[in-house]
Formats: sequence, C-alpha cells, structure tokens
Amino acid sequence: MKMAILGAGNIARKMANTITQMEDIEAYAVASRDLEKAQAFAKKWGISKAYGSYEEMLEDEDVELVYVCTPHSFHYQHMMMCLEHRKHVLCEKPFTVNADEARKVFAFAKEKNLLATEGLWTRYLPMRLVLDQILERRIIGDPKSLTANLCYPIKGVPRMTDPALAGGALLDVGVYPINFAMMVFGNKIEHISSTCTKTETGVDAANSITLTFKNGNMAILHSSMLCNSDRRGMIFGTKGFIEFLNINNCEGINVYDLDYNLIENYKPFKFITGFEHEVEASQKAIAEGKLECKQMPHSETIQVMEIMDGLRKEWGITYPME
Repeated sequence: MKMAILGAGNIARKMANTITQMEDIEAYAVASRDLEKAQAFAKKWGISKAYGSYEEMLEDEDVELVYVCTPHSFHYQHMMMCLEHRKHVLCEKPFTVNADEARKVFAFAKEKNLLATEGLWTRYLPMRLVLDQILERRIIGDPKSLTANLCYPIKGVPRMTDPALAGGALLDVGVYPINFAMMVFGNKIEHISSTCTKTETGVDAANSITLTFKNGNMAILHSSMLCNSDRRGMIFGTKGFIEFLNINNCEGINVYDLDYNLIENYKPFKFITGFEHEVEASQKAIAEGKLECKQMPHSETIQVMEIMDGLRKEWGITYPME
C-alpha cells in the first residue's frame, strides 16, 4: 500500500521512521506547505515523492492512505480534503477540535466509502490486548476504580498555549487518560466533574477530571503541560490491583494481590516505533472494505470528543474556529 504523510513536523518523522521499516507499506509521498522542507524530509527518510502543497499530493492517483499530522486546528480541513480526493485517512489524535467536526468527517467518509480513523496509538498497541486479557481473567476480581495521569512540561511549545491552534493540556495529553479509562471501564459514563487552571492565553494548563460510570466505577484523571508525572494508570479491584506503567507508551504491566505481592508481570513486545500497529490496523480495515478500525471505533472517537467538549464548556474555553 502506498502511504503518504500530510505534514512534515515532529510526529511526521516518527511515522516516516515507522513505515520505511514496514514490509507491506511503501513510504510513497510527503507534503508540506514548504517544498524545500518536504524535499529535505523525503530525502532523509527515502520517501519517493515530495510535494509543496497538500492539494498537489492528494491529486496523485497512486496515494492510497494519508496520515494527517498537522496541528489539531487543521485536522478537520485536511481530512475533508483527503476524503474529497478519495483517499483513506489515518489522523493523529485528537481527531478533530470538537465532536461536531468528527461527526462530519465520519459522515463524509461513509458517503465516499472510505476509511477514516483516529491514530490514538495506545488503542492499537499490543499491551492494550494484554491488559484486556488480564481483566477478562479476573485476576484482580471486579475492577472498581482507577487513576491515570499524563503530564509533560511543554507549556513552552508555542502551539500548546495558542487558542487558534486548539492549544491546552486537554486535547494534547488529557485525551490519553480519558481513553485509558474508557478502555478499562467502557463508555457508559453517568457523571463527569472537573476543574482546571489556565494559561495567560486562556487555555487549560492543568486539569483534574473524575468520571463516574453507571455501574458505580470511578476514574480519577489528571493531565498537565506544566510538569512531569509518573504517567501511571492504576486499576483497583476486589482481589488486587494493576499497575500500568506509562499510559502513553506502556513500559510494563504489574499485577498485585491484596497484600501488595507482585503476582504477574508483563513487558512490552518489541516493535519499530509502535505506530506500525495503527498503520497495520488501517491497512487491514481497508483490505476488508471497512470504514473504521475495531481498535478505535467511530463511536468512541466521537464520545471522547463529546467529553472534551463538555469539559471545555465547563471551563469556559472555546477556540476561535468554533
């Protein structure tokens, strides 16, 4: 499959490093608004074609799947452009700025009979399946509560505090704890409470979120762009608890009994960068004629966006494009 990368920033480099090492994927094209930048990117990663405009690349009939990795605020525009040119789309998280945009993308993809999926890589990583299997085996009994956090000192990155680029901790890092909670407890959320602190530009710098599920389970989540955190996810059950090391890129899973004895331990599988799993899932879905990946269903992407829309409304945060 010939794959193209729309955007040539930091995250694009990780995807290029990934697909240039995959057997069934050809790193075919890259596009940037700066032709010299695209050409330098293509040369570095051995990509066949470089384009100085997104439209020009999308007019290339050989492009089959496009990875969109521009800033959040452009995801909707660029995905719609890809779909208009009849290209399947894998888009970096967050999928869009809000749920309304996500619904429109999925509706247009369905109309065009094309795949559109969110590349939230933690949904695709093999360690997610390991966690599922541990929970299914009921080693810790009935899971009742969890905590998860993800914090990085990235306030100095200009886009993080720019409302015009949909900045803030929530869309960039808070999306991971929310997805972690839903991967463990499902999507039947009854109540959400939260608080945040803001930057001088009015976006959230740090936040605390509590999700209460209909069965009484509770998830306490935290994200911030002001500091580092241990990035752990802890799942507490009636017979023990699970320690998930780094919810953003699993470094291991430890299972403990009620006496705090370590009873099971799992290490990550070897992989290229981890991004190959979302590419493989997209490739498989396309081959099967499906419009979504089972690892990241459209309904889950929309629900996460709805949760974040509600949180921002509670915090009084809106973006100029809204």
